[in-house]
Amino acid sequence: MYPQLPARAIILLAAILAVPTLQAAVSPQEAAKLKGELTPFGAEKSGNKDGSIPEWTGGYTTPIANFKNGGRRGDPFANEKPLYSITATNMSKYADKLTDGTQALLKKYPDSFRVDVYKTHRTAAAPQWVYDNTYENAVKATLENDVVKGAFGGIPFPIPKSGAEVVANNELRWKGESWQTDFRGYLGTADGKHVLSVQGIGDFQMPYYYKDGGADKLNGIYRLFRLVNSGPPVRAGEAIVSNHNLNQDKTNVWVYLTGQRRVRKLPNGCCDTPTPATSGLMSFDEVDVLSERTDRFDWKILGKREMLIPYNSNRMNTPTKDSDLLMAHHLNPDHIRWELHRVWVVEANLKSGQRHQAPKGIYYIDEDTWTAVLADRWDANNQLWKTLWSHPVVMPDIPATSPQQEFGFNDLISGGWYVSGVVNEREQQYKVMPRRPDSFFTPEAIAGEGIR
Repeated sequence: MYPQLPARAIILLAAILAVPTLQAAVSPQEAAKLKGELTPFGAEKSGNKDGSIPEWTGGYTTPIANFKNGGRRGDPFANEKPLYSITATNMSKYADKLTDGTQALLKKYPDSFRVDVYKTHRTAAAPQWVYDNTYENAVKATLENDVVKGAFGGIPFPIPKSGAEVVANNELRWKGESWQTDFRGYLGTADGKHVLSVQGIGDFQMPYYYKDGGADKLNGIYRLFRLVNSGPPVRAGEAIVSNHNLNQDKTNVWVYLTGQRRVRKLPNGCCDTPTPATSGLMSFDEVDVLSERTDRFDWKILGKREMLIPYNSNRMNTPTKDSDLLMAHHLNPDHIRWELHRVWVVEANLKSGQRHQAPKGIYYIDEDTWTAVLADRWDANNQLWKTLWSHPVVMPDIPATSPQQEFGFNDLISGGWYVSGVVNEREQQYKVMPRRPDSFFTPEAIAGEGIR
């Protein structure tokens, strides 16, 4: 038998447990590093010892020749050749720079998958007002029971003290204010076929980054999304709209289903629930590698490492045919650029009492942009199940270095795979848009425009 606690001790313990979990902002003295040894986003400004990672000097802001808003962004590094290539035969030499998932792909597809490594360019850039807000966030923002408070218009925790703060930085990273993409998504089957799963126009808006806004004007809404499908034929006319709230319990997702001619609110638009935007092939928290609510997991920083990751991926959008990008079991390595960068490595482990198809994951988050670029997930049998990836693109017109919806995964057990954001045959790629009214991102709007 356990000894009985005195009544006063029980009351004190209850009071302690009721105190919110609060992670505090950093001191002004520590925040001053953002104007010295760190970049304005909190990355190490200096390069590494051997110079393979250069110093950050402001990012890439040179306009890309002949670019027009919404058109095909050229590759500013098109004339560069790989420094070296990694295959299944020489991967052991570079194992410390490769994720478990990347190594698994090299082993699984030794005759077709490879990693072409190019010169590293630290292209990350943002407007000065975003940098200014990031500095203010450093000394004001807090994370209280998984809810970001006191942050606006910049990275909330540029000098993170916990894995949860790193994850919040990824969710609230700089990608622009309002944009539109015209893209396709494909399922790759285990026997090497490609099945079009989605084709549509996606509209994205970030109230968190309204230049004339503020933390007190957000009402918690930090991201708005709307997708209307034009294909494949079986899905034409379907639509989805979502309002993402810093208080994840208040995030709402609605879908318009042509067969029902109704808008339905999703009862659980998060976590390992399949997302309609990928025809149910990815879960909500796998979109963009890592997104949506994160309170089912404990997040632990494993450290910062130099890793080979997809980066400055403009070259993947330059082929004019989707088939040039898609191989039987993965993207065509001829069009994928890998570079050496420093990343935050964060491990996710399922909390006691929670459920999820993937109870463990490791995420690799670029220090310059706070983008989750790679991730590996393990299933309930502790098997390495999925490796997820995204491809940041240089967009000096914004300026930003961020994926344009290019993300996906390889299922290392079944051999299937998925890629979203394929724009090679689309007339419009990432287009900067004027700000839409909030009413554009409502269930009433998609009901009024749905195809019956």
